[in-house]
Amino acid sequence: MNVLTSLNQGLHQAFERDANVYLLGEDILDPYGGAFKVTQGLSSSFPGRVFTTPISEAGIVGVAAGMALRGLRPVIEIMFGDFVTLIADQLINHIAKFRWMYNEQVRVPLVIRTPMGGRRGYGPTHSQTLEKLFLGVPGIRVLAASNFHDSGKLLTKTILTTEDPVLFIENKLLYPLSILDPSTMTELTLHTIQPSPTNHPLPPFFFMTLTGAPSPEITMVAYGYMAELARQAIVELAYQEEIFTELVVPTQLAPFVIDPIVDSVRKTGKLLVIEEGNLSMGWGAEILARSSERLGGSIKAALRVGAREHPIPASPALETITLPGIDAIQNAARRLYHME
Repeated sequence: MNVLTSLNQGLHQAFERDANVYLLGEDILDPYGGAFKVTQGLSSSFPGRVFTTPISEAGIVGVAAGMALRGLRPVIEIMFGDFVTLIADQLINHIAKFRWMYNEQVRVPLVIRTPMGGRRGYGPTHSQTLEKLFLGVPGIRVLAASNFHDSGKLLTKTILTTEDPVLFIENKLLYPLSILDPSTMTELTLHTIQPSPTNHPLPPFFFMTLTGAPSPEITMVAYGYMAELARQAIVELAYQEEIFTELVVPTQLAPFVIDPIVDSVRKTGKLLVIEEGNLSMGWGAEILARSSERLGGSIKAALRVGAREHPIPASPALETITLPGIDAIQNAARRLYHME
């Protein structure tokens, strides 16, 4: 099963299990089923609970906030992640704060899904990775799909159980990828750690190493599609240069739990953090800062990989240079390997 099919099935299951689940978004009705076809079939199966909307992201999220306050469980599709800037006022200044403003008397159980990322030639306003704009906002839970887990099951559980607003990130290039099946993997080992819940039940962290490899010398941390690129990079590094890595893939980006990453870095002493968003002031910088605070001198060296500091070009060649790929990950790992 690929990630797209998993997400589509996850939405159908959520609708089947709870009549309070509704869907709002642009161009989501059949036969179109959304720009990336994640919502296909829902309007045919649940015609009274799927609403196509005008092009007004702030309006869509505002209506959904009211629905959630009255006990429904709305799911919103923002067609491109770049447009989350248009929902920032509703989400940051209202939805994220209602629980505190009304002294725990209300909940806002809504899920905002959106495809993020580039590598499709869509240009500077349809290719960005902007979830970091919301990572430091109290009251917003940010999840990132990957092909390391069944994204549909995660989406279903999130829709049916959340009592707080969730921003659910889906990188565009994940949709056609098959979900990794540990039972069929011969050269890699994949295992999970379920962190102890804090304010929210936490999705698992995924750890990947090569089967039979020596102890890892570098900890890599990546999420979403970058985790898949990191997976490919660690295989090549191991076979071509005998640089062995442990890859850590978090699913929940905020509120963030650092413990599984710290436990890995405590073993390796070296940390490489990878993200598709711009490098400055990003998620990777926060991971490095928190790891340093916890481990101090136990970290021998640390580096970050991210996008270059300019808008994303429409030209495929220039887009490739702008966004971090496997070569950038491997080059950073080589630098880190030789640092003392």
